[in-house]
Amino acid sequence: MRWRTSLQQYYFLSATCLLITLEAVPIDIDKTKVQNTQPVESAKIEPPDTGLYYDEYLKQVIDVLETDKHFREKLQKADIEEIKSGRLSKELDLVSHHVRTKLDELKRQEVGRLRMLIKAKLDSLQDIGMDHQALLKQFDHLNHMNPDKFESTDLDMLIKAATSDLEHYDKTRHEEFKKYEMMKEHERREYLKTLNEEKRKEEESKFEEMKKKHENHPKVNHPGSKDQLKEVWEETDGLDPNDFDPKTFFKLHDVNNDGFLDEQELEALFTKELEKVYDAQNEEDDMVEMEEERLRMREHVMSEVDTNKDRLVTLEEFLKATEKKEFLEPDSWETLDQQQFFTEEELKEYENIIALQEDELKKKADELQKQKEELQRQHDQLEAQKQEYHQAIQQMEQKKLQQGIAPSGTTGELKPHI
Repeated sequence: MRWRTSLQQYYFLSATCLLITLEAVPIDIDKTKVQNTQPVESAKIEPPDTGLYYDEYLKQVIDVLETDKHFREKLQKADIEEIKSGRLSKELDLVSHHVRTKLDELKRQEVGRLRMLIKAKLDSLQDIGMDHQALLKQFDHLNHMNPDKFESTDLDMLIKAATSDLEHYDKTRHEEFKKYEMMKEHERREYLKTLNEEKRKEEESKFEEMKKKHENHPKVNHPGSKDQLKEVWEETDGLDPNDFDPKTFFKLHDVNNDGFLDEQELEALFTKELEKVYDAQNEEDDMVEMEEERLRMREHVMSEVDTNKDRLVTLEEFLKATEKKEFLEPDSWETLDQQQFFTEEELKEYENIIALQEDELKKKADELQKQKEELQRQHDQLEAQKQEYHQAIQQMEQKKLQQGIAPSGTTGELKPHI
């Protein structure tokens, strides 16, 4: 039995990176009559990428640890604070030797990977005399002082690093999206500068036309509202809207049947709403913006429903949310096309940063060009010297022949008479 997606699991490493085999629940009209649904073997859902730079290492450690029965049982019984405090990490001392050996090997591989990254970065900066041990300190998901052994300290550091990083992950994604939008606008304006007045007006007109086309979409239901969930119930689940039941809905979309709606299961509920606004076939629709919209919807529902802020929704939390006024009479939902991502001041500041980066890159490019030219000059000089040397040898050989002296070898030594 694989680890169940749970509150403990999120704080153990991440609710989004558990290597669990999720089994889909069959959906049919009789589902509304069934109280205890049983999962059947079906399509397996691949574990999502956490976005962490040590994502693969994280997943491999989880995969190995879950093979140890003792550790898995301790995890299932542990509460959040026990996991976050690091007390659970001490259980690592009791896992089997086989598991510890595998963890040791994983750590050695990860340390090797990090050292390669450091070397590649320093090589690009033409740095020498690197101190790998000192540079490894910047990575806080493992104990760099002992690169060969995976200890309880390593597990503790991995738990704390993943928990902290994932808590800030959404914020980082929003910041990256903002930069993406500013770069789009910056490039558009720079392109307009290259056009004559007539072409520029055509491009501006086309831009406004595409913007209006994108904004012309059906009404988007408020995420997490009764209208939104009923639409999923009817169009995705194929059930009669008159039979809508929150408890059954929860069980239907608790895909792995673990008693929680995690972030991925929640985000899957918004697909129908997003399809009203975005179509990959339409030039005016940006799929990066669609994923930002999905993230905003999930964050909103979590803020309304997830009362204990553990990034998982229990059945109890879900049912309580359906009793609120906001569930029945929600405010209208503002999609991204109704919002301003950045101000002119922010765009100018971002463009200044880009200009500085471009200047720095230009300086490096000029320096590399100078180095290239210097290397070429030295090469040409050596070739010229080589040519002069060969000419001098040839002239000497000719003089010797004229004087009746035996020619020299290729290195200038006299050839013996035979």
